[in-house]
Amino acid sequence: MTDMDQEKTTSRMTLTVRYAETDGQGVVHHSRYLVWFEEGRSDFLRQRGLHYSDFEKAGFFVVVAKAEVTYKNPARYEDVITIETTLARMRGKFLEFSYRALGPDGCLVATARTAHIVIGPAGKPCALPSEWVDRIL
Repeated sequence: MTDMDQEKTTSRMTLTVRYAETDGQGVVHHSRYLVWFEEGRSDFLRQRGLHYSDFEKAGFFVVVAKAEVTYKNPARYEDVITIETTLARMRGKFLEFSYRALGPDGCLVATARTAHIVIGPAGKPCALPSEWVDRIL
């Protein structure tokens, strides 16, 4: 994938850490990152004029098959976090996303990868319709 392709397949969004997302030490709880990355995926699609709800109305579900998170630095209450979401690979019924969570000073807070399988209206793995694929890419 060239740099231009990488830029085309990456989206960025920001969020502010809420108090409820932190633990007793004021650090973001590890479970919150997967929620943030899910929002990153949803935002990635919205930036391309697509919505998960449209997929579901048409009978398609993009289910998580694997998730892997690496924690680098703590995020804390009221930090502004940038979530970068990249479509790393898309082949037929398989999608893979990579993520970077960046802290307010640009430091790397966490990285992740998620693998997804598309389940179609018949309840079996299948590729997304070509018009959606064209918009995603």
